[in-house]
Amino acid sequence: MQRRTLGKDLTVSAMGLGCMGMSEFYGPRHDDESRRVLARAIELGVDFLDTADMYGSHHNETLIGDFLSRQRTEVKIATKFGIVRKPGEYRRSLDNSAGYAREACEGSLRRLGVERIDLYYVHRIDPERPIEETIDGLARLVEEGKVARIGLCEVSAETLRRAHAVHPISAVQTEYSLWTRDVEAAVLPTCRELGIGFVPYSPLGRGFLTGRYRNESDFEEGDFRPGLPRFAPEAMDANRRIAEAIAVLAAEKGCTPAQLSLAWLLAQGDDIVPIPGTKRLRYLEENVAAADLRLTPDECHRLEAATARLPVTGERYTAEGMKGVNA
Repeated sequence: MQRRTLGKDLTVSAMGLGCMGMSEFYGPRHDDESRRVLARAIELGVDFLDTADMYGSHHNETLIGDFLSRQRTEVKIATKFGIVRKPGEYRRSLDNSAGYAREACEGSLRRLGVERIDLYYVHRIDPERPIEETIDGLARLVEEGKVARIGLCEVSAETLRRAHAVHPISAVQTEYSLWTRDVEAAVLPTCRELGIGFVPYSPLGRGFLTGRYRNESDFEEGDFRPGLPRFAPEAMDANRRIAEAIAVLAAEKGCTPAQLSLAWLLAQGDDIVPIPGTKRLRYLEENVAAADLRLTPDECHRLEAATARLPVTGERYTAEGMKGVNA
């Protein structure tokens, strides 16, 4: 597995592992299988695990902490705070206050069983609170040794600049894939100007770009995707052309659509570390293999051209899920 550096000094595997789906949003939990996925990921060279305190209402951090307590291995942990939800509810509020950051950080440290969080993100930005105040609170956690580095999620370029002026930001995590390329306009260029790494989440369009999902019956009970605008029946019918275009080029390359989509992201720059999520071994192994896939500039251009000419139907989230996005 190749290695890449986020910010000044966070060196990790070129591809990380998003752990959210092991606890919530993508159907039932299977903790034993999730532990096997975590173990196999490490065997394959993945050492960058991404979680958040709100995933499964603390379940995800607890799952990772339990795994790490049994498997002695060196990994880099990224977790997040700032979204406040009641167990079982999608509705959320945002709290970026220094007091809540400290409380949330101490809870994450306890559940993960670590002394320091390698990368601590503000999960969503509260537009009602000055970002300078939030970062100042996180900087104190860095000074105390509880947090090694600070990150931001779904942030605007303007807010990113203001945050970075208070304390260095190591990474920005935002949705980025062949059907979500908004960050290319301002956020990604700003990251590169400031020397900040970029971590794309949902790099496979929540699985849609793999071609595995064609209608609502393809999702397990409890999966939240059918409730998202892009996964509404009429939107899926329109968006399927994007997945089909990727599938055609993947067949030419001799790889899967998922591998082609991930290889394209990796080809966008050495400062990019995608975190495809899965709770199944076969998809983990398929995704990790994409790190060895090389695309020529012409192949990248053809892929971009084939997908860019097809409009994406539907917003990324419902109005509730868009709280704090691009703030």
